[in-house]
Amino acid sequence: MNAASPRLEIRRLRKSFAETEVLDDISLAVGAHEFVALLGPSGAGKSTIFNLLLGETEPDRGEMLLDGRRLANHGGSFAFMPQRDALMPWRRVIDNATVGLEISGMRRRAARERVRPLLAEFGLAGFESHYPAQLSGGMRQRVALLRTAVLERDLLLLDEPFSALDALTRTSMQQWLQATWQAHAWTAMLVTHDVREAIFLSDRIYLLSPRPARIVLEVEVPLPRPRTLSHLLTPTANAIEAEILACLLKPDFSQGVCHA
Repeated sequence: MNAASPRLEIRRLRKSFAETEVLDDISLAVGAHEFVALLGPSGAGKSTIFNLLLGETEPDRGEMLLDGRRLANHGGSFAFMPQRDALMPWRRVIDNATVGLEISGMRRRAARERVRPLLAEFGLAGFESHYPAQLSGGMRQRVALLRTAVLERDLLLLDEPFSALDALTRTSMQQWLQATWQAHAWTAMLVTHDVREAIFLSDRIYLLSPRPARIVLEVEVPLPRPRTLSHLLTPTANAIEAEILACLLKPDFSQGVCHA
């Protein structure tokens, strides 16, 4: 990342809900076309960072910058994919994929025409008329990501999108996401609890402490692209995993301390 000109920057962000302090002085940056992971324990405030970026809540202190300017029109700046696919069971695949476009004011016919050329790329060709109940978990997630991508916003927020999938499907979806991210040159942030998922997908990893969250470790992932599963077995990947786990398992990690 070019640290002098990050695409997205968060500076000294703090957030509390009632008496509960969630984020404590969070600062991070994401470069153009970079894939960054937010890794940490449950309840650490990772999803709260996304909620702040999306404008669903406001920070108590700090600022968020997009291309060097204070973030405005939060919802219009990002494409967001939540943990659950949230597909509408009464709508077919093609009409689930057009939901965001229709909400933005596009007529359904025009929205379908924008979606159709992307169906094959997202592995959905031939499934246009299927209902969500007829799809596997991985296929449903592909529909959800297509629904997100077709909005044509190149900043992508992924909130544990594969956490509900079985291990084999999750691995397959991680490989597919990497290829799709590279093809579209998105700038991406991923919230995850999975150390290996973060290593496989990311250029950099920020490790958050338990609540109130602080960034206790920032790790570069210098593995080549495109990555294969064999890259997770290399000394480089093993060293990164060991560094992160050493931090997570420190007795004082719950106090936001890491001396990995």
